[in-house]
Amino acid sequence: MISIITPVYNGERFIEFCIRNIIEQNCIDVEHIIVDGCSTDRTVEIIKEYAEKYPHIHWISEKDKGQSDAMNKGIAMAGGEIIGFLNVDDFYEPGVLNRAVELFKALPEPSLLVGNCNLWDDEDKIIEKNMPSKLKITDLMLGWFINQFPVNPSQYFYHKSLHDKIGLYKVEDDFAMDLDFILRAVQAANVKYVNEFWGNYRFFKGTKTYEETQMGRSYQRCVDLLNNYRKELSVCQIIDIKINEGFYMIQNIIKKILHLTACYLFLGKRK
Repeated sequence: MISIITPVYNGERFIEFCIRNIIEQNCIDVEHIIVDGCSTDRTVEIIKEYAEKYPHIHWISEKDKGQSDAMNKGIAMAGGEIIGFLNVDDFYEPGVLNRAVELFKALPEPSLLVGNCNLWDDEDKIIEKNMPSKLKITDLMLGWFINQFPVNPSQYFYHKSLHDKIGLYKVEDDFAMDLDFILRAVQAANVKYVNEFWGNYRFFKGTKTYEETQMGRSYQRCVDLLNNYRKELSVCQIIDIKINEGFYMIQNIIKKILHLTACYLFLGKRK
């Protein structure tokens, strides 16, 4: 079974779409666990309405210590051996859950299965495509502008038993917990990347991540987190990172030289 966990607080705007997105996956081996933090809008009312009709929906509504705490509660409730997280304002591409269940049949335990993700703005336009094909810890240490990390949990799934090796989500962190999880997971799990678009991430005004990014805090948190993990790497891993950083630096210099040469030749022809 695959357990999809949705932490939510005052998600009235998207909760019905989120619930229906799971229903429309037509996956017979799914349970949808919704962990509400005592919403004050119509979120709980909508959840109740659907839970009465669909037995695969399990939910609780109680105060928590933040998103990471809600995520950990969902893991504790999960009956499936495969875990996925779907934030209330994100959504899966059609057929993703059945695809993940099928792929996991051939994967050793614990595994982390990663696909691609579309980023959408508030005008329903795709503004970026996240394709994190390089997922070794030394690849991720090079930073977002060289090797992207998975940007949203809607694009990856993993064995629940992975938490036995790396622990749960850090309750004190409600901002960089996804990246922190990835950095721990890639060092403990069998990692498989599939070049298919699975997740969709709404990145627009009013969302927590958007506001944090606009103020520059998300970027700094990522930098600080990467620097903390670098301190735990072996000498060989550090050397590997330095070599790759040098390679990319040389590559960028060559690109700039070629660009300047092309501009010079173009301008020369115009004369």
